[in-house]
This record gives sequence, structure tokens and C-alpha cells, in this order.
Amino acid sequence: MSIEKQVDPSRRGLLVATCAAGGVVGLGTAGTLVSTFQPSERAKAAGAPVEVDISTLQPGEMRTVEWRGKPVWILKRTPEMLASLPKLDGQVADPGSERNPDEFTPDYCINKHRSRKPEILVAVGICTHLGCSPSTKFVPGPQPSLPDDWAGGFLCPCHGSTFDIAGRVFKNKPAPDNLVVPRHMYLSDTKILIGKDEKGEA
Repeated sequence: MSIEKQVDPSRRGLLVATCAAGGVVGLGTAGTLVSTFQPSERAKAAGAPVEVDISTLQPGEMRTVEWRGKPVWILKRTPEMLASLPKLDGQVADPGSERNPDEFTPDYCINKHRSRKPEILVAVGICTHLGCSPSTKFVPGPQPSLPDDWAGGFLCPCHGSTFDIAGRVFKNKPAPDNLVVPRHMYLSDTKILIGKDEKGEA
């Protein structure tokens, strides 16, 4: 003979409510835990940092990668390129990269090379005038649209702004500022992370 245990209807409602509340708390906690492992909506919209291997980059060679829909140049400068920079201080508009450093140059790149390592330039390849992408003009000397004493650098084909081998804009040009140096850091001697540094993501 089976005996069926009856549950008081008023207690049944309490039991259901307790289970439901526990489930909601459990789901809320799980959601919080999962969200801590996800990038923020702002970071996802902006674009994740990009890791670049520069182990095969040769002196005088430049590689372009995409970060946040923008071209980022990584140039391995030759000793001759580096030697040209101090000679141009009087010709460029912002030789010490002092204008709007938060926007254009991280503090660790405010130096004569505009870089963390003298031989490696990391810069966004977009002219600060109207957003065109400058062309590489690394060969020194006279050539079309450039001065006879050209030391090598970049020429914007849209309105003629010129930049030296450190991305510093020359005086009296349409571009008002130096090329942007994005936040970045070295993961090793041959790997660069663009878009993030020791302070976090850009």
C-alpha cells in the first residue's frame, strides 16, 4: 500500500519561489563571471591589439599592418636614416613631438627617434591633414614634388605634406601635426603589440 505524501499548497508556492530566486541569483553570478573574461564593448568596437612579428624585417624595409581599420607602418631604419634626423630639427614643425602628446605621441616615444627602439618606427600611416595615406620616399636627393635636399621620408600625394623618417611634419605644410605614434609595446625583441602598452589598451 503506497502512501502519497501531500504538500501543503501554501508551502508549495514558497518552494517554487525559493527555487526561482536561487536560479536568478545563480544566473546573475554566472553572467558576472563570464563578463569579466570578455573585452568591453568599447574595446570590441574599437578593435583588438595586433601582434606583429618583425624578425624578418630588414634595415630600410617597412611593413604595413592593419589596426582598427588604419594602416600602421613598422619601419626598420638604417643608421643613415637615423643620422639624418638631428639635421632636420630646424626644418620640421614640431621637432620634439610636444604638440598634443596624448593624441599623437606616447610619452615613451617623445625622443629624437619618436620610438621605443631607435631603429624601429611605429606610426599610423595617415596624414594629419585630411586623412590621405602618404607614400614612402626613402631615397634621398632631388625628385618630383620634393626639395633638392630631401633626406628621405614620406610624401602625402593629396596636398603635398612631407614628413621625415620619424614621421615629423615639415614646416609650412598643410598637415598641422606629426604622424600619430600608436600605443605599443615589445613582447620580445622580435614581437610588437600595437594598440596596447603597459598602461592598458589604447
